[in-house]
Amino acid sequence: MQDSCKPKTGETLPFGYNKRTNTVETSKADFPLADSGMYQLDITLKRGQNLAARDRGGTSDPYVKFKIGGKEVFRSKTIHKNLNPVWEEKTCILIDHPREPLYIKVFDYDFGFQDDFIGSAFMDLTSLELNRPTDITLSLKDPHYPDHDLGSILLSVLLAHKEGQKEVTMLMRKSWKRSSKFQPQSLRLSDMHRKSQLWRGIVSITLIEGCELKPMDANGLSDPYVKFRLGHQKYKSKIVPKTLNPQWREQFDFHLYEEHGGIIDITVWDKDAGKRDDFIGRCQVDLSVLSREQTHKLELQLEEGEGWLVLLVTLTASTAVSISDLSVNSLEDQKEREEILKRYSTMRMFHNMKDVGFLQVKVIRAEALMAADVTGKSDPFCVVELNNDRLLTHTVYKNLNPEWNKIFTFNIKDIHSVLEVTVYDEDRDRSADFLGKVAIPLLSIQNGEQKAYVLKNKQLTGPTKGVIYLEIDVIFNAVKASIRTLMPKEQKYIEEESRLSKQLLLRNFIRMKRCVMVLINAAYYVNSCFDWDSPQRSLAAFVLFLFVVWNFELYMIPLAFLLLLAWNYFLILSGKDNTQHDTLLKLKEVLILPKFLPSTKNCRLVRWLSR
Repeated sequence: MQDSCKPKTGETLPFGYNKRTNTVETSKADFPLADSGMYQLDITLKRGQNLAARDRGGTSDPYVKFKIGGKEVFRSKTIHKNLNPVWEEKTCILIDHPREPLYIKVFDYDFGFQDDFIGSAFMDLTSLELNRPTDITLSLKDPHYPDHDLGSILLSVLLAHKEGQKEVTMLMRKSWKRSSKFQPQSLRLSDMHRKSQLWRGIVSITLIEGCELKPMDANGLSDPYVKFRLGHQKYKSKIVPKTLNPQWREQFDFHLYEEHGGIIDITVWDKDAGKRDDFIGRCQVDLSVLSREQTHKLELQLEEGEGWLVLLVTLTASTAVSISDLSVNSLEDQKEREEILKRYSTMRMFHNMKDVGFLQVKVIRAEALMAADVTGKSDPFCVVELNNDRLLTHTVYKNLNPEWNKIFTFNIKDIHSVLEVTVYDEDRDRSADFLGKVAIPLLSIQNGEQKAYVLKNKQLTGPTKGVIYLEIDVIFNAVKASIRTLMPKEQKYIEEESRLSKQLLLRNFIRMKRCVMVLINAAYYVNSCFDWDSPQRSLAAFVLFLFVVWNFELYMIPLAFLLLLAWNYFLILSGKDNTQHDTLLKLKEVLILPKFLPSTKNCRLVRWLSR
């Protein structure tokens, strides 16, 4: 199932009409006026029934969108070739007030074309009874064809009061920079969460290979790729062309938000250019049955298809990470500070050996940042990383001197780790722009000292514009840290972004320039023959042209290259390549006029040099 929690609100009322079979008659006046974020709407999208067919084969590929106030708050997965799809997906929506109705729209997915509209419905949230689950059946309608029967959608809805902090802090997933060739798979910032405890573990997945997949193309082969999904997290593999036994060798990771794990949905597809990709098969991985801190080799048989996939799956427990405002400071509370010091005291040196220490990072503000937008401003946010734990601040819009005033806490597993703090400019439509970065070894930190760090470039080889103010505290057990030093360094599951090599680019540019210059010089030489700049050369070229046209055969082309290759090889073996080249140049200068060549031998040499 898919769990997501997105605070979405709006003001405009969408158009539509719905018919319900289960309703609870409650007046809008029964709801007290509430502050922003006071209601939580939990929806389980169960299934659809007798949906309208929109494809030529008499089926559809339906998916569902939820909207409130014209803003999309949820989109389901696509169920292919099914008029009675079963989703069983959950979503959590935070709303200002139930006066805004929920708008449900169902579409048929069409690869490469605009998706077809199947139907829509309304759900009046004021008619729901608080804290009581309600099963609802919504009949789909099309405003242009109100008499058509387009099927129905079954939901389970629960509306409840929600007390929580208003400010939402965002969390970063793998490769949230929109690089890629992967996906729509550009892996960006993850959904927003209100939880203080952000994730509980990391799932490291290595896609090794596929075996005996189903052929989907006319040539008896396929162009397979694989899609993975865990909750709101997605990953798409590369495409391996023309094979039924693809080798991927790709590694990526997901975050675990639930203690019991979750279900990874895996689908295999055949890439078809210009038309919809073919479905090869699907399988699932239940993470709740896998033991942690151990690599599992899985051979998964594909359902609804042929063949199997080979994966390596590792569940790694993540340390507790949290974000809070400056007003919530664990180390300033004397009682909490004493508990932390006691936890990492010498008396507890053999308790939980993986928990080496405690790190608290105050991200206060930045000054004089680089302007990344055309307006001369930036929308900066800050990323704090310690090994596999990554946290984000909120974004301060249109500001070169942002103030975040956030506290990040991490559990230390290796005292030799390096704390990385990176500042980015948020761009909604494209990749986040890099503004600067600092790397701070934990052993070099002076506790309780507010310090300004100069931002550096990605390679940390030189400064960029701006400074960031941090206050860092480290508490650790020296005995545990010493023992941990003898163990292998923790593997970093987040893959590094591939960088463009300037040296390689320059080298390739020079090679291309040389090739172009050779072609230009050859064109000038041929043109000079036509212009009779040198009568002797033009006459020789004309005679050569007649000879070649009269006697030319196709086999002469590779033969000429072969003779040239053999001649150069002979020169290299004899060590005469450089001296011979210089001698030929001198002979060309001296023997260019025939009147200085009385002998027949020298005349033949001149004719050979002219070629």
